Amino acid sequence: MIRKLFPHPYLSATLVLTWCALMNSFGAGALMLGGILAVIIPLLTAPYWPEHPALRHPLRLFFYVLLVVWDVIVSSVDVAAIILFKPAAKIRSAWICVPIDLPSPEAQALLAGTITMTPGTLTADFAADGKSLLIHSLHAPDPDAVRDQIKTRYEARLKRIFA
Repeated sequence: MIRKLFPHPYLSATLVLTWCALMNSFGAGALMLGGILAVIIPLLTAPYWPEHPALRHPLRLFFYVLLVVWDVIVSSVDVAAIILFKPAAKIRSAWICVPIDLPSPEAQALLAGTITMTPGTLTADFAADGKSLLIHSLHAPDPDAVRDQIKTRYEARLKRIFA
């Protein structure tokens, strides 16, 4: 019964928290409307998710989100410094191909979203076979270092979360 009402429980919990954060309130009204959305949206989208993602370590996902939030803050400061203080001629943008080896489309999408949310980088394309991402970096004097950082900082953690 509960699995039918909440076909994607993590999505439901995320919807409630996101709604309350957007409303800037954890009052009864915000929680009630967030709860309604948390039931309706997963029920409407469940037919489009034939398989459930194999999320083995939800607590690690929580720490991954904290890491990404920290990286977004640090990257925002870095990008601001590049734009404000680095002469345009010294900015070295680069297109970087990042080979990936993630077990599920959900993990691949989360990696692509993480890269795009981090200021200064953007996921421009997925390879058709799902084995690589094309990334644009605002300032990458060493593109190999950017690729290695993505693989060790994000991809390795996602492999452990979605193992």
